[in-house]
Amino acid sequence: MIRGVLFDLGGTLHTASSPPGRDVWFARRLLERLEDYGIRLDTAPEALAEKLEKNGEAYKHASEKDLRELPAVEIWNDWYLRDWAVGRERLEPIAEELSFLYDYERVKVIRRPHIRETLDALRAQGMKLGLISNIISLSVAPHFLEEYGVRDYMDCVVLSSATGIRKPSPDIFRVAERELGLGPEVLAYVGDTLSRDVMGTRNAGWRLMIQIRNPGAARRDRGLEHAGLEPDCLVDALEEIPEIIRRENAKH
Repeated sequence: MIRGVLFDLGGTLHTASSPPGRDVWFARRLLERLEDYGIRLDTAPEALAEKLEKNGEAYKHASEKDLRELPAVEIWNDWYLRDWAVGRERLEPIAEELSFLYDYERVKVIRRPHIRETLDALRAQGMKLGLISNIISLSVAPHFLEEYGVRDYMDCVVLSSATGIRKPSPDIFRVAERELGLGPEVLAYVGDTLSRDVMGTRNAGWRLMIQIRNPGAARRDRGLEHAGLEPDCLVDALEEIPEIIRRENAKH
């Protein structure tokens, strides 16, 4: 029997896109915020946008290799802004704010329809609910959940920024199990990527993996199309999930 359903955030509860010019707009926004704290980077927004893309990809590659999420101050000092030698002591007080801006404003985020209705239907089936997300900010995931009106629905919110562990490591799934008091044999996970979500759910040995289609996941999953990684169910929309859980539990 499935007793708990947990969700990814980015690509799952919402999707994201980067319209033309969004990267430069965000770089300008970041430069202005840094100046508010007396930190002036001698660079144009266009150049900063290029460096953020390059350094962000380098950090993601490193973190996906060792499956560790660094503290925010290390991410900004040693990776994202490493070309300007700002210094940890100056970044420490504002590192979480910068991470929030990075996760909240860098791309255009669009919530998926029927989040609340989906969670209502799952709770009506007696499910415990939760979130497991790879994200550099400690505060942005709870903020999104508040925006979507579902923060109080979550029995656990497990973030790589808080645990220092990234999917697809099974260890971040173990954190959620402990917080819920449930074992892998009764848990389902909903995510959009093969590389993090399908692989992570399989690594953790959870009962059911539901993948939700997201065209934006293709870049992260490049090279895994024929690796034998498959979800138990593939859906187009969140509202399909309660019926999948109902049918799964009807077998037992």
